[in-house]
Amino acid sequence: MNPRLISLVLLGLLILLQYPLWLGKGGILRVNELEDQLAQQKQVNEALRLRNQQLEGDVRSLTEGVEAIEERARNDFGMIKQGEVFIQLIEPQAADQAPTQ
Repeated sequence: MNPRLISLVLLGLLILLQYPLWLGKGGILRVNELEDQLAQQKQVNEALRLRNQQLEGDVRSLTEGVEAIEERARNDFGMIKQGEVFIQLIEPQAADQAPTQ
């Protein structure tokens, strides 16, 4: 048998064996893609976990104390106690944020 033919057959077999490793369902390219997706999802999960902790703290403070409810009413609804004077300080606009006409 011709040594060149044997070399070509072996090379063809090697290529056929490498295909699933690189381009198959569980190939290296797919694994890298899934690892990237996993890293992105972990970032999203961490942001949501922090948000949930903050909301849990808000709920706890609203259920346990009157001060939190009073603060929420003042900040969100502009409510004031009877006899209080409301003073609002307005920051001057910077030159680059000046309204255009």
